[in-house]
Amino acid sequence: MFLAFCQPLAAQDTSDSLGLPQEWIGKWGGTLEIYSLQGKQQELPMELHILPRDSFYTYSIIYGADKEEGLRDYLLKPVRPEMGWYKIDEQNTIEMDVYLLNGKMYSRFDVMGSLLLSTAEVKEGVMTYEIISGKLEAIRTTGNQTFEGEDIPEVNSFPIQVRQVAYLRRL
Repeated sequence: MFLAFCQPLAAQDTSDSLGLPQEWIGKWGGTLEIYSLQGKQQELPMELHILPRDSFYTYSIIYGADKEEGLRDYLLKPVRPEMGWYKIDEQNTIEMDVYLLNGKMYSRFDVMGSLLLSTAEVKEGVMTYEIISGKLEAIRTTGNQTFEGEDIPEVNSFPIQVRQVAYLRRL
């Protein structure tokens, strides 16, 4: 029973006051690779800067060599950090919920007819940043029948068309 009470306290020691693990804080850089079903389509420099402020983090993504033109200046704000719930504020009326679950950050959203899953994870000093996307329109619907006396629910399958992945190291 003592061990169960100590684990949450130990986990807090590795997080800052807003709940994000200390190992995430800082400036990261590397190469973003973009793949389609036909293979690698593009690669470009990428940086991610996660820096604490009073009640939020800056969450700045830089795509490409031109650091001004490629800057996406977002904020990462805690919603319920004790539950791993944050939001990315694009500072233009768009806010996307993100969840830190077992050391990995997830965000799932749709925009302009595409469904995206964004993940980020830090392991052994490397941040893996990945976005998987495809059309929001189902390409296959199965189930919705009775099979051997059991009512089977309808299941929709969605296409995967693009994978973006970057392995970032501290700058």
